[in-house]
Amino acid sequence: MGILRWAAPFPLPLLLLLSWLPAMASAQSASCPLNFTLFQKYVDVYKAASDASANGTINVSPCQFTLQGIHLCQAEYLRTSGLFLPALNSSASCWAALQLLLDQIFTDFNPRSACGFKTEWISTGCMNISSRSQFESLAKASSSTVLADVNQTCSGSVSGSTCATCTATITRLNAFLTGPPNGNVSDCTQYPFIYVAGAVNRFGPANEDTALCCFALSANPDTITPSVLSSGGRSGTRGWLFGVIGGVLFLLVVAGIGFWFVVRKRRHRRKRRKKKIVGPDSSRTAAHLEYVGASTTLVRYTFDEIKAATENFSRGHIIGKGGYGNVYRGLLPDGTEVALKRFKNCSAAGDEDFRHEVEVIASVRHVNLVGLRGYCIATTPLEGHQRIIVCDLMKNGSLHDHLFGWASTAREMKLSWPIRQKIAVGTARGIAYLHYGVTPSIIHRDIKASNILLDDEFEPKVADFGLAKFAPEGVSHVSTRVAGTLGYVAPEYALYGQLTERSDVYSFGVLLLELLSGKKPIISSDGEQTSLVTDWAWSLVREGRTLDVIEEGMPELGSSEVMEKYVMVAVLASHPQLYARPLMDKIVKILETDLVVPTIPDRPIPLTSNLMDIEKSVSSSGSGHLSSFSGYQSFALGKDDTATTTE
Repeated sequence: MGILRWAAPFPLPLLLLLSWLPAMASAQSASCPLNFTLFQKYVDVYKAASDASANGTINVSPCQFTLQGIHLCQAEYLRTSGLFLPALNSSASCWAALQLLLDQIFTDFNPRSACGFKTEWISTGCMNISSRSQFESLAKASSSTVLADVNQTCSGSVSGSTCATCTATITRLNAFLTGPPNGNVSDCTQYPFIYVAGAVNRFGPANEDTALCCFALSANPDTITPSVLSSGGRSGTRGWLFGVIGGVLFLLVVAGIGFWFVVRKRRHRRKRRKKKIVGPDSSRTAAHLEYVGASTTLVRYTFDEIKAATENFSRGHIIGKGGYGNVYRGLLPDGTEVALKRFKNCSAAGDEDFRHEVEVIASVRHVNLVGLRGYCIATTPLEGHQRIIVCDLMKNGSLHDHLFGWASTAREMKLSWPIRQKIAVGTARGIAYLHYGVTPSIIHRDIKASNILLDDEFEPKVADFGLAKFAPEGVSHVSTRVAGTLGYVAPEYALYGQLTERSDVYSFGVLLLELLSGKKPIISSDGEQTSLVTDWAWSLVREGRTLDVIEEGMPELGSSEVMEKYVMVAVLASHPQLYARPLMDKIVKILETDLVVPTIPDRPIPLTSNLMDIEKSVSSSGSGHLSSFSGYQSFALGKDDTATTTE
């Protein structure tokens, strides 16, 4: 009774709560299930390489290295538990365990504060996929063969060329992982690699070849190079001169090979589709071109319909001009607003090629390409022979309008960094699709700001079908007439007529510099001396003033690391040496993921340099290479030049 009388003042729920407190405290501080001892080997290797370097630093990004270690240990956790992610209540202890390893190689580096990682991200996955069974169910629902192919190519040793074959099939797994990049450290891009290392490869992530192939972690100190140049910016950002050169370059190569395998299958399907569109007989004349194949929605408009849509080609409807002709705003009978491009100096002799080209282009659909609605071929007594294409109207105009034209003065503020970043990535995706998403590949030849149109949401659309040409697969094209716009044309194309996908890459690099700096491709200085924006940007990058390329007064600036990364990509893409430029699919991956920017080779001295510039260049030349201080993408939440050069 004494016990009962003593306990009476304490309600039963309170007693139960007191009994649960130890369990709750334990749950809040759950130990980390990730085996970070697996990462210790690579920490030791990289630390040894750092100690052996002349200046005590190596070319690896701390943020990138952190992600590589997390993904390695997540793969091991998947292998042993069938789960991708540790429990949310173990996030803090996982970061603490990882911090102990990072302290061995980096000084005063906290990944959560330095890289923008949030504590819970280590336990947050892609599309709510947390287990191996969920991942495989989603893969099977999307493709009946992809898992079998991955098992066939990735289950054994993945060293050397076998890694390339494995990576080719891994890229197919990304097709059904459509979740948004929320910034978590286990993003959708890395899930297939974690899955292959932890669930498919029989040697597991502890194997050095598997770790190198899937996570670019090298156990060979010889592949870890010293940093070569200190880089900074006007924001005073402390530089990290790092990048896993050997592993990352290797990953770039195998990723490209993998992308090629995927695209090759698409090309075979598109070949069959185009045969249906074009038909077996290509010798028909314009008189027989009244109908378009049933496999495309392309519309053949009459000339009267075009005149009605543009009010007889009224000057008030002109929204653009170029060497090819004028662009008009038009209104179709159903109320749809369209853009109509009217080509000049046409003859009936080229009608068949024109019809064939617009039909194939109409079959090329991508969110970052302007949609082609229809065309018109006609001959009239007054206007002569006419060729017109009808496209979707982009009400926000072109990128040129917003950087240098009417929109730049009408808007109270300049384009913000998030919008510019969106335009850069979308444009890169569109060009990459032209190069690798269709057969034969399409080389645009005239990538410039006025050919990047913007919809209501500022989603970029690559335009201009007048200069785009089809290139035979794997063949570079040599042209006797160089078509393009002054300042954007690649040197090898302007000088020798050599046309490849990398010619478009050069133009994209110039365009990206325009977007970042707000400067035109050709910069005039007080009307006395002109220089290329590519040479101007390179001079700043060489001096360690990378962020000075960014336009003054840009609203909503991004993190300095991200902005510097975009500048470095632009400088590399616009390199005068052909094979120094990465291909467009590599550029897309660098911009969209945390992949580091490859080392930038030195450039030839510009032809417009004076003696002082030349002496300065010679005296300051060192290693002849330049790499970004980070290469890491943070997870933080006048009139257009239209000159045509000929040879």
